[in-house]
Amino acid sequence: MSAKISVIIPTYNRQEFLVRAIESVLGQTCADFELIVVDDGSTDDTARCVAGYGGQVRYVYQENRGPAAARNTGIRAAEGELLAFLDSDDRFAPEKLAVQQAAMAARPDYLISHTDEIWYRRGELLHQKKKHHRPHGFIFSQCLKLCVVGMSTVMARREFFARIGYFDEELPCCEDYDLWLRASVFLPFLKVDRPLTIKDGGRPDQVSVRFRAGMDKFRIRAMVKLLGRQDLRDEQRTLARRELARKCRIYGNGCVKHGRPEEGRYYAELAADVLR
Repeated sequence: MSAKISVIIPTYNRQEFLVRAIESVLGQTCADFELIVVDDGSTDDTARCVAGYGGQVRYVYQENRGPAAARNTGIRAAEGELLAFLDSDDRFAPEKLAVQQAAMAARPDYLISHTDEIWYRRGELLHQKKKHHRPHGFIFSQCLKLCVVGMSTVMARREFFARIGYFDEELPCCEDYDLWLRASVFLPFLKVDRPLTIKDGGRPDQVSVRFRAGMDKFRIRAMVKLLGRQDLRDEQRTLARRELARKCRIYGNGCVKHGRPEEGRYYAELAADVLR
C-alpha cells in the first residue's frame, strides 16, 4: 500500500492565493493524502475560506510566528509517512504527488526528493538561469551558494525530520536554505526531473522580496551555525569557509554602500577571521 501523504500549506493573509493552492492539491490524481493549512495568525478571511472546504482540509491556527514555525506546526500535526510542502501562493501540477510518491517508492534509500518548477512573474513565464538548476544526489556544494531546493517541490519521509531536525524558527527567511544545507552534509537528495510546481512571483508581500537586500545576512547566520558542527568533513569545512567569507564580503560591502559602515566592518572582519 502506498504511504499516506500529508501536504502542509502555511499561510498568512493570502486568502486570494490560498484558494488556488488548495484547489491544486484537491485536484491531484492521487487520492491518499491529507491537506493541512496552518494559518500563521492571519487577519483576513482565511479561516472562513478554509472552513468552506469542510473535512477536505484540516485547519490549524497559531499566533503569527513566521513561516518556519508554521511549517513546524504542520509537521507535528501531520499523520502521513510522506510530507509535502506548498507555499500558499504556489500551485501543484495535477500529477505532482503521484509522480513524486512513485519516485520515492522506487528509491527507498532517499529520505527527501524535489522537483523542477515553472516560474511566472506578474503573469509572464520566466526562463530560469543556469544557477537555478535543481541538482541530484549529494548537493552540499550547490547548497552553500543559494537555495537550490524549491520549498514547494519537496517531499520528505518523516524520518528526514527525525534525523535532521525542524526549520529554524529564529530565521525570518532562508529557513529552507538552512535546513537543506544541514541535511546535505550527509544526505543525498532525489531529483525528479519534471516541473511539478508552479510559482508566481514579483509581489511585494513575498518573503523573498521583503528580505531581498538582506537575504545573505540570514544565509551567513546559517553558515556560521553549520561551521560550529563537528561532523563536517575537511572538504566540506573548506568549501563552507570560502563561501561564508565570500558572502560576508559581498554583504559587508553592501552595508557600507548603503550607509551602515559599522555593520559593514563587522562582516569584513568576519570574512577575514573565517579564512585565518
